[in-house]
Amino acid sequence: MTVLGIESSCDDTAAAVVEDGRLLSSVVSSQILHEKYGGVVPELASRDHQRSIVDVVREALSGAGVDIPAIDAIAVTYGPGLAGSLLVGLSYAKALAGARNLPLAGVNHIDGHIYSVFIEEPRPAFPFLCLVVSGGHTLLVRVDDEFRHELLGTTRDDAAGEAFDKVGKMLGLPYPGGPEIDRSAAGGDPTFHDFPRASLEGYDFSFSGVKTSALYYLNGHGDHGRRVLLQEHMADVCASFQAAVVDMLMSRLTKAVEATGVERVAITGGVSANSALREAAAAYCDRSGLELFVPRPVYCMDNAAMIAVAGYHKLIAGKTSPLTLTADANAAFNQARLTSG
Repeated sequence: MTVLGIESSCDDTAAAVVEDGRLLSSVVSSQILHEKYGGVVPELASRDHQRSIVDVVREALSGAGVDIPAIDAIAVTYGPGLAGSLLVGLSYAKALAGARNLPLAGVNHIDGHIYSVFIEEPRPAFPFLCLVVSGGHTLLVRVDDEFRHELLGTTRDDAAGEAFDKVGKMLGLPYPGGPEIDRSAAGGDPTFHDFPRASLEGYDFSFSGVKTSALYYLNGHGDHGRRVLLQEHMADVCASFQAAVVDMLMSRLTKAVEATGVERVAITGGVSANSALREAAAAYCDRSGLELFVPRPVYCMDNAAMIAVAGYHKLIAGKTSPLTLTADANAAFNQARLTSG
């Protein structure tokens, strides 16, 4: 089965082709126009998707060495995400599926991130714990089988990636701030400043406190002192903030491992590309005798390869989505959007 995957939930227009679960091509067109605004502008994102979608799909098909008649099914993100952005990819996928009489698999964006660890070998066996960490989402999920998962915890306020980006903006770093903080932290001292760590009951996360603490810390130096601090200690401040976020992520993950006894751990989403998080997870899993699965950085960010792979697994299970499938900007993670095929 050859599946074309389409992803347009935020500011990346992406298409990919998989054949029997094996990735043939993956193309991502990232929108750089948002940098001057310090964040994604939804209307501009939607318009750029419209300009890019046809060329991106063509490039993915060409890279896979196939053409439209060779495609057996379409997988597409229906939510969550920006409504206008989602509509572009979903409308294209539905039109193509309808015109070619192809089955359609609507994929929840979070499922896509979970299935990013199935893009390449080695792939985890079930069950496994998956920490999904991105700019819009922070969740801890127990994955028991194909699309059978238990949501253990989520953020009560900001997502981890959102906190990284907002603090990056406070520090005067280019957008997106998360990767810039990671780069700046490379030579810094993570003990330079002790940012607070939120500790909640259960497995939930909270990052608004550490973000606000960073604001108060910077403002507390005054304008001149702040400039001097960042000129002399930018790496130290970044390393200290990054350490706090990573500690909070790892504390929930280790608690879940101890409570469930699950011996396989996956970390996915854009923030899973963060070097400090990858190092902390690798060290913990090595000490604890756990298997760790983290996608290559190119598959941590939003991409259509994960959507195509997730869609393939749904389709071989005989599950399809109707052509009446609608974009859902606030789609719940466990919300059923499939019907028996």
